[in-house]
Amino acid sequence: MEHSHRYHAYPTQEVAARLEHHLDLHRQLYNHVRWDSTNSPEDDKPSEYDQNNKLPEWKRNWPVFRELHSKAAQATVARFHHNLSNLRKKKEKGYNVGRLKRQAPTDYRSVTYNQSGFDLDEKRGRDRYAYVRFSKIGWVKIRYHRPIPDHPTIKEVTFKKERTGEWFISFGLETDDGDLPEKPDVDSLDASNSVGIDLGILHYIHTSDGKTVDSLDLEDDYERLRREQRKLSRKERGSNNYEKQRREVAKVKQHIRRKVLDYQHKITTWLVREYDAVFVEDLNVKGMLDQSHNARNKQDAAWRQFITLLEYKADLYGCHVVQVEARGTTKECARCGVETAKPIWLREHSCPSCGFETDRDANAAMNVLTRGFARLGLGWPEDTPVETVTATDTTQFESVSARHVVETGSLGVDRNGEAVS
Repeated sequence: MEHSHRYHAYPTQEVAARLEHHLDLHRQLYNHVRWDSTNSPEDDKPSEYDQNNKLPEWKRNWPVFRELHSKAAQATVARFHHNLSNLRKKKEKGYNVGRLKRQAPTDYRSVTYNQSGFDLDEKRGRDRYAYVRFSKIGWVKIRYHRPIPDHPTIKEVTFKKERTGEWFISFGLETDDGDLPEKPDVDSLDASNSVGIDLGILHYIHTSDGKTVDSLDLEDDYERLRREQRKLSRKERGSNNYEKQRREVAKVKQHIRRKVLDYQHKITTWLVREYDAVFVEDLNVKGMLDQSHNARNKQDAAWRQFITLLEYKADLYGCHVVQVEARGTTKECARCGVETAKPIWLREHSCPSCGFETDRDANAAMNVLTRGFARLGLGWPEDTPVETVTATDTTQFESVSARHVVETGSLGVDRNGEAVS
């Protein structure tokens, strides 16, 4: 299994200048790889292997490329072909795509060292700091807020400069499946150790066993963003003041992204620790954003990112995560299966067939749980919560605060705002 750890980096002024220099060299190499591919005949486009073999020749013809570490240069070639492959896949799915663009200095912000060319010194640092050495660049200090475990293999290391001017270093780790905790036997799953999740706006998640976690309140953050963007609009583009204010806007945007990601880390860790199986809707997020008048709130929710984190952590903690068909979970009655249309403003489920009444999102979560068990071939879950749910005018649902999620889930964030999972 592949996963990663990310750390805030604090290079000295001299090392930061070398990082910037190598970042620009790799940008030039990426653009040269693109040029070589674009100008080759359509029936004889070079492969990643072909262009890796051209690297020694390019280094002879363009001495500037001699400064690059060989493995890092190969990773840049691989980056171009990975982007090209993603472009082809989108085209095959019917998307209207163009060509890969030439990378400007402001767009190319990371470099990867693959397999070699780097060293990690955990003993050199003190007070939760460590150092990473990059070949031909030097040592970089990082905030080592969580040590890398002994069993994963470090496959690659990436340094990145954010638009805010901050530096980060990420370690790509590979863990053998034998070192991961075993997932519970499917036959042992029931409603007491499994949960269905409905993703929403009013509540971030609503579980089939009657728990809700509220969505983040980002209104103050967006007000600050609007204020900083107004200041930016009054600056002269290209001036020093414009660049300074652009960084302020980037910092606010990054703060919002980190806040959402940290919240998702806490919730997903809590779920995979609390339950043996988690069932979640397979949402068409792009379609929902294109069609909805409430797109910004849905984008803030970052549901696809949430599901990705949930699946990633399921392997780390030994939990089953299964996506189920989302269509009809709100309309269908969790008790009898009769579908009833509901406008978005109607927050209660009241079945005209069997009289079952509950919260709209709770009903959807129960349907997700049922579909999850059916997906695993287990049929109707035993001890289904439908039998114990009461009417919507009671207080049967437990609201789980963010504080509870933090205490039973992840360790939270470090002092720099980095998520600690």
